[in-house]
Amino acid sequence: MIVASIWIIFLASILLMLLRPRSIPEWVWIASGAILLVATRLVPVSSALHAVRQGVDVYLFLAGMMILAELAREEGVFDWVAEIAVRHARGSSSRLFFLIYLSGTVVTALLSNDATAVVLTPAVLAAVRRARVHPRPHLLACALVANAASFLLPISNPANLVVFQSHLPPLGSWLRALLLPALAAVAATFLCLQLIERRELAEPVASVQQPCRLPPAGRIALLGILIAAAALLISSGLGISLGAPTFGAALLAMVLVATIDRSAPRTALRQVSWSILPLVAGLFVLVSALDRAGLTQMARAALQWLARTPDGTGKFVSAFSVALLSNGMNNLPVGLAAGSALHQVAHSAVIAHAVLIGVDLGPNLSVTGSLATILWLIALRREDEEITAWQFLKVGFIVMPVSLVLALLALR
Repeated sequence: MIVASIWIIFLASILLMLLRPRSIPEWVWIASGAILLVATRLVPVSSALHAVRQGVDVYLFLAGMMILAELAREEGVFDWVAEIAVRHARGSSSRLFFLIYLSGTVVTALLSNDATAVVLTPAVLAAVRRARVHPRPHLLACALVANAASFLLPISNPANLVVFQSHLPPLGSWLRALLLPALAAVAATFLCLQLIERRELAEPVASVQQPCRLPPAGRIALLGILIAAAALLISSGLGISLGAPTFGAALLAMVLVATIDRSAPRTALRQVSWSILPLVAGLFVLVSALDRAGLTQMARAALQWLARTPDGTGKFVSAFSVALLSNGMNNLPVGLAAGSALHQVAHSAVIAHAVLIGVDLGPNLSVTGSLATILWLIALRREDEEITAWQFLKVGFIVMPVSLVLALLALR
């Protein structure tokens, strides 16, 4: 009865977050689900507080990225980036699509998939509005590449740290095992999306009427983003948590921007979507509840069975199982459960890498699959743009399986 109640509350919270009845914000449903679990004593208060504290690094990372994004928006960085993209597209929507996808790959690899959702999506919205083209293929590119490129490097997705925990492979070993699968996933996702959206990508791009110049404060905001990227790479190499360096880069950017535009930091802080933080905290509590409901034990049993199968079969079964579960219940709890199980069961490196690929790439099926996709959806709604769950699913139903199969074929 307790286990069933936990699962019902979890699934109801995720569904209500997606549907947003009466336009109630996403965070309300997730936070309400977490509070209900505590109020009904399905999760002890101490466990809930411990789960919330576990997310401190994620909160700092997201807060830093959101502050940098708002500073960039306030100081015209996104308009400047949009003007460059439209100018280099030279009248071709397909070329603009390629530039956006390439930018998304680089941002995801160096700043993480959450940064692609928070920082890149507003810039892409500015670009497509300036170009006067159909926004859907370009916005879908932001969401899909955020997951497809999220295992290029260990820092490309917080889920990578969740799956491997304290046993994250060295960068050289990571690249030898996962670079080819990641490149296969990135290329397959691009080609599939381009084929699906070929009609919209045939539209001409409006020419740039007036060049957009980046003001001095905008250059400082852009510098803050570059500092954050450097801090993430250095922190990853030294094994330091990523939240504090990102938040520190945002604070530094605010101080520097304030020397030129005193009102900018205050405006940026006011515009930040702080509701994302209780949403993430609520997700951590929901994940804690699922662990109490036996998710880790189920994952351990599944891996014990997979350990007895040939690697060729096991990698496909494990990756697709994890991918589908990630869409049903978000890849954060699935990654946590799979990561805990991996450290308790004897397994091959191929199975571990296949699980990681399923956790990272599987969320390209639906909008509930990963935090990055949820952040992307919130960013769109904030800008009065809407891509429905059904529209995303129709694309993801083709893109995710194709890219996952090709990534697994490249996995050795």
